[in-house]
Order: sequence, then structure tokens, then C-alpha cells
Amino acid sequence: MVVAGDAIPAPALVGVATAAGVLIDLDHFLIARVRTGSWDAVRFCLTNPTAAVADQRRIFERGDVGVLSRLLSHLVIIGLVVPAAALWSVPLAALVGGVLYAHLVSDVAWDIWRLEQYADVPREELLQVLR
Repeated sequence: MVVAGDAIPAPALVGVATAAGVLIDLDHFLIARVRTGSWDAVRFCLTNPTAAVADQRRIFERGDVGVLSRLLSHLVIIGLVVPAAALWSVPLAALVGGVLYAHLVSDVAWDIWRLEQYADVPREELLQVLR
């Protein structure tokens, strides 16, 4: 792939794709900050970095992020990042857009699968999780 007139090696493209797929999830920390009023999730990850990779369920309390808030935030990020990348390089924007699209689809599939876990949860608690 050529970006700004330079050929980009495949390992660098893999790095860009990986970074895009991972960094989009930093919005979870901002959403949790807005919803809870604290940076506890960030502090937890800084003091327990293995949790960010090995057991992400320990980072946020139920309702700290919210399914719909997270998906909306992801859509906003994708809508900003992909066109911005296209201004620099259309092939790069296609790569990043494809990765972020796959990330969003997998998030929706995961949320649909998890929805069955909330069958017996009271309505108000379920709304807290979804918002």
C-alpha cells in the first residue's frame, strides 16, 4: 500500500490495523468517566495492566459504559476517523474503515449474545446496562 507517496510495509499495516481496532475502545473510559464521575477504571488498568488483556470484565462495573452509549461512541469515532484518514490516503482509510467496521459488527454480535444473560434482570437494571 502506498501512503503519501511512500510504500508502507505489511507489518506496519498490520500495526495500524491492530492499533485502530484496539484504540477505538478507549472511548469506554471516557464514557465511564462521564457516567460515574470518576477515573476509577483508568486507575484500575494502570495498577492492574494484565486485566486490560486477560480479564476485561474486572475493569468496569455493570452500567458504567452502557451498550448503546458504547455503540454510539464507536459510530461517531468511525465517522470521524475514516474520512480524516481518507484525506491523507484512501487505501489507508479503507483499511482502517474495514477494521473498525469489523470491530463494530463483533461488538453488536457480542451484545446480542450477552442479552440472553439479562433475561432475569429487572427492567431498571437492564436499562442501566443498555444506556
